[in-house]
Amino acid sequence: MLSKEVVKKLNEQVAKEMYASNLYLSMSSWCFQNRYEGAGAFLFEHAGQENEHAKKLVTYLNETDSIVELQAIEKPENNFKGLLDVFEKTYDHEVSITKSINELVSFMLENKDYSTFNFLQWYVAEQHEEEALFRGIVDKIKLIGDKSNGLYLADQYIKSLAGK
Repeated sequence: MLSKEVVKKLNEQVAKEMYASNLYLSMSSWCFQNRYEGAGAFLFEHAGQENEHAKKLVTYLNETDSIVELQAIEKPENNFKGLLDVFEKTYDHEVSITKSINELVSFMLENKDYSTFNFLQWYVAEQHEEEALFRGIVDKIKLIGDKSNGLYLADQYIKSLAGK
């Protein structure tokens, strides 16, 4: 049986993961509207992954006979300055999610909830991968630049990352 505080914190994380899913859907749509089909497809796929992260938390709460209290999800941003802006904001968002996961892990350890601590290790590893992925995309967009066909090349690079 999970403590009320653990249930509350895990429900809050569900909301953060659902917000990430909505944010990436919004970014995906912006990319498609601006003819960055590769980035749009990549972010659309990534929105689904974020949704899966939320569902994994909900499953854990259900398996522990805990109450799932879905929260209202804030409306995501939908206007961006350019492709670099989209991915800088995505990277910043992933950094904030990593911080949230790390705080959860610390709380579980401090409160000797080893089962939830163990469950959260998957998220720790996942966040390491997410940050590296999005930091790499930001770096590549900066390296390629926006001159001539640079943004097209950046979009094609991002398209090649689908499924990763």
